Amino acid sequence: MNGAPFPSFLARFALGVLTLWLALMPAPSVAATAETYSFAVVPQFERRRLVEIWKPIVDEVSARTGIELRLVTTFSVSEFERQMSAGVFDFVFTNPYHILVERDRQGYIPLVRGAAPLRGLILVPKDSPVQSVRELDGKTMAVPSVNALGASILIQAELERLYHVHVVLRDVKTHASVYLHVANGLVECGGGVQKVLDEQEPAIRERIRVLYTTRDMPSHPVAAHPRLPKVAREAVRRALLDMQATAEGAALLARVPMRPAVATSMADYLPMADWGLEGYWRDEGGAP
Repeated sequence: MNGAPFPSFLARFALGVLTLWLALMPAPSVAATAETYSFAVVPQFERRRLVEIWKPIVDEVSARTGIELRLVTTFSVSEFERQMSAGVFDFVFTNPYHILVERDRQGYIPLVRGAAPLRGLILVPKDSPVQSVRELDGKTMAVPSVNALGASILIQAELERLYHVHVVLRDVKTHASVYLHVANGLVECGGGVQKVLDEQEPAIRERIRVLYTTRDMPSHPVAAHPRLPKVAREAVRRALLDMQATAEGAALLARVPMRPAVATSMADYLPMADWGLEGYWRDEGGAP
């Protein structure tokens, strides 16, 4: 018989069908073979409100990336820090200084932060007679965690170095609890940050007075553990930035508050390594 053998024709036909079938298959999801990743958030607010703010964001990122994310909350900032230092979490929204502490240990990689800077505040009851930070020497200051950057570490450093003032810390576990303690006159002063103060109910803000404001620092980042595949890290970064570009997504991120969300890296946080803050950090669970 002239021409190619019949089996060769069948082979070419089968190869063509296979090629067409592969071309028509949907592209695999980023997380097609990935496990569920944890997304832990430092407890700036009480747990119910934290879930109310972050669950829609985490769900939207999951929907945009195809990566299954599980929101994780802890009962205190200290518990969050211990677990982060142990590398328990895959993605985190965390204290900017903790990112520096972990850079040579767990090595979490900053992805996205709010463009607006973070500022630490010293708060007193509105009717407090205190008019100067020098009057706080020896007084009790409520803090959400001894390791909170703006609400504890930077405040202590500036009080001691600029004013020779020492305060006694009272760890009240969350930022919201600090404002309640100050508003109700349970402590002489409290450490907070402007972003979270702005999110408090008017009834609380009206009973608080800002006595002192620290220098600016970069905001809390969303960061990823380096054990995660780069494609997953970058997909989450891209999803958050894409959310910022929509009215609905920007509104969700503003509740964090993250106004607006911008890409970040460790380079944004490294300058703080020269601020001399290491003496004020208490290691809650990493290497001694």
